[in-house]
Amino acid sequence: MVIETNGKIDILSLTPDELTEQILFMGEKKFRAGQIYDWLHVKNVTSFDEMTSISAQLRSRLESLFCIKQLFICKRLESSIDNTVKYLYRLDDGNYIESVIMEYSYGNTVCVSTQVGCKMGCRFCASTIAGFKRNLLPSEILQQIYIAKRDSGRNITGVVLMGIGEPLDNYDNVICFLGQLSDPKGCNMSLRHVSLSTCGIVPRIYDLAELKLGLTLSISLHAPDDESRSAIMPINDRYHVDELMTACRSYFKKTGRRISFEYALINGHNDSYDDAKRLAELLGDFVCHVNIIPVNKIKERGYTSDRRSAQRFRGFLEELGINATVRRTLGADIEAACGQLRREAEASGKT
Repeated sequence: MVIETNGKIDILSLTPDELTEQILFMGEKKFRAGQIYDWLHVKNVTSFDEMTSISAQLRSRLESLFCIKQLFICKRLESSIDNTVKYLYRLDDGNYIESVIMEYSYGNTVCVSTQVGCKMGCRFCASTIAGFKRNLLPSEILQQIYIAKRDSGRNITGVVLMGIGEPLDNYDNVICFLGQLSDPKGCNMSLRHVSLSTCGIVPRIYDLAELKLGLTLSISLHAPDDESRSAIMPINDRYHVDELMTACRSYFKKTGRRISFEYALINGHNDSYDDAKRLAELLGDFVCHVNIIPVNKIKERGYTSDRRSAQRFRGFLEELGINATVRRTLGADIEAACGQLRREAEASGKT
C-alpha cells in the first residue's frame, strides 16, 4: 500500500512486492529490497542510518524518498499484579492511541488499536468518548507490536485487534497490516495467533470470510436481541442481530473457524437468567465460544458489573449447553482497559 506523508512514502506500509518495485524504480538491485525489508520488519530499526549493510549513499537516498513512521511513548504503566504493560503513544500528528502487552502462560500477546478513537458509539466503551479522529495506517498498527517488543524485551507470540477503534471500519489498512504481520520475510506470525474483534459490520464480515485468513473472529455481541443490543450498541440499528448471525454462519461455513462471541456483562441490563436463555437460543446452532467480560467502570457511564455476576451468568449458559468462560482481568491496577489513557491525554489539552 503506497501511502505518502509530507511528500515521502510510508515505507513500513509497503508489501515486499511494493518495496521491490520502488527499489527497482530507483535503479537499485532487487536484493536490496529484501535487505531493507529485513531491517524494517525483522530487526525493527527506527532509522535508515541503522541499516549498516547498506551503503551510506543508498541510505541517504532512502531518507530523501521514504519515512519510517514512528510512535512516541508518552506513558508506560506496568502492573505489579500480572506484568501487563500499557502504553500511551503519541502519533506524529499529535493524536494519541493505546496498546497493551498481556502475559499468558503460552506467551505474550499485544492488544493493538486500529483507529484514533472510534465512531461506533458503544455506550459502555471509553474508546468512543473522546471521539473519532482518523484511521491508523498499516505502519502505525505494526509499530505498536515492534515498539512493545523492543521496549519490553519480550517475544510477542500473539496479537488481538481489540484496542481503540473498530478494525472492520478500517478494513483496507487492517488487511494490509495482517499481510505484513504474517509475511514469511517479516514477522512471520501465523494468523491463527491473531484475533480480530468487531461490533458487527456485516458486509465486511463477508469480505473477511472470502480471504480465509485463519484468524479468530470475535463478535462483540453483548446482548441477545435487537431491543437490548440497540440500547447499548448503535451499530445494531444498521445491522440487526439476525443479519449479524447470518453473516457469522456464513463466515464459519466459509472458513471452518470457530467464532468467539464477546459479552460485556452489565448489571440490570443483560445479566439475568432470561438473558442467558435468549442468548443460548440465539447461539444454539453455532460452533462457538462465549467470552463473558465484566464491564469496565468509566466515570461518564453508570454501568457496573463484577466477576461474581459474570461467574453466575457463566453458570446459566453452561446449564443451557453453551461453552463460556469469564475473561481474566489483566492490569487492574493500571487501568488497562482501552481508551482511558487517551481520554485523559485529550482532556488535558496535550494535543
